[in-house]
Amino acid sequence: MNTIITSDIKEVIGALHYRPAVSILVPFGVKISLEKELMHSLKIAADKVELELEKDYPDDICKQMMEKLRALIEGIAIDHRKKSVAIFVSLVFEKILFLDIVVQERIIIDESFEIRDLIYDKKQADKYMVLMLSGKQSRMYEGDNAEFKRIESQIPENINAYVNEWPEKVANFTDAGDRKEIVTDKFLEHIDKELEQVIKAYQLPVFVLGVTKILGHFKKLTKHEGAIAAYIEGNYEELSFPQLYEVLKPHLEIWRHEKQKKIISILDEADGKHRLVAGVKAVWEAVTNNLGHRLFVESDYVFSAQHGSNQFAIEELSKPYNEFSYIRDAVDDMIEKVLANGGDVEFAEHDALKEYEHIALLTY
Repeated sequence: MNTIITSDIKEVIGALHYRPAVSILVPFGVKISLEKELMHSLKIAADKVELELEKDYPDDICKQMMEKLRALIEGIAIDHRKKSVAIFVSLVFEKILFLDIVVQERIIIDESFEIRDLIYDKKQADKYMVLMLSGKQSRMYEGDNAEFKRIESQIPENINAYVNEWPEKVANFTDAGDRKEIVTDKFLEHIDKELEQVIKAYQLPVFVLGVTKILGHFKKLTKHEGAIAAYIEGNYEELSFPQLYEVLKPHLEIWRHEKQKKIISILDEADGKHRLVAGVKAVWEAVTNNLGHRLFVESDYVFSAQHGSNQFAIEELSKPYNEFSYIRDAVDDMIEKVLANGGDVEFAEHDALKEYEHIALLTY
């Protein structure tokens, strides 16, 4: 699935590389005192940024940067539906983004902005959709681990709304069972059409829950089999959200495992066709030469480096190092480069790509 690059993320990726570029990532605290706690955390982060800037930059640059940063923080309008905030500031750029993932709190001062969390957020690694079906109604939810949010439907969710849709055809059947079958199929056809729009909007896998007979009907008529991660048989309408998550958990684990298997299969196939570069140094050279279009990397893999003998080479960071050859995280820079060139990035779990030295690139 291609990464959904919003206009906001494109702005951050496309921002002019201009030192100092400050990235601040802060997770939200307890919801009850969210605003107070977050503002406190951001003000502490700003103080830390000021101390770091004063070590390496002239007073006038520090003053301009801190005025911009503190003005941004003072004017922030918190999105309570999100889980983290990312603030990006340089002398020529500023941006605030709210994320659906819980980030590790950190401050980065570099030549470019920290974007890995933005992309991981848009990949929505732990998100999915739930379609709950019964003989009477349907409901859809967006799941994020154990949290659920109702997806508002654009069509009637109750089967009674479809009883009179085909009155002549239904009237031709005297048997009540036949009439019920027709109405049920029409009901499910409408749900499947609605599901198409939701899949396009959310681009997430779907878990369909319902009793055996309803699922049997739905399986026969759905046109979105490829987006359905699993069918789960049972009557789960009355479950609380924690109970629903317990039902889903084993299926989510299988789905995540299958995702990792698929990534390895893609890499193995590309390797067999000699269309794969693996290992951070080789991938850096290929990305710098714009030789690849799809980057695979473990979500927690970081590589601090320094520029090598030419622009296409990097070496592992060793002390003492030249401040101007220092690369804080070569992986983040490669993610930015691949996306800027129209490619895509896929994240794998810790050590899942150990065989490929934690990072690999599909070449053209």
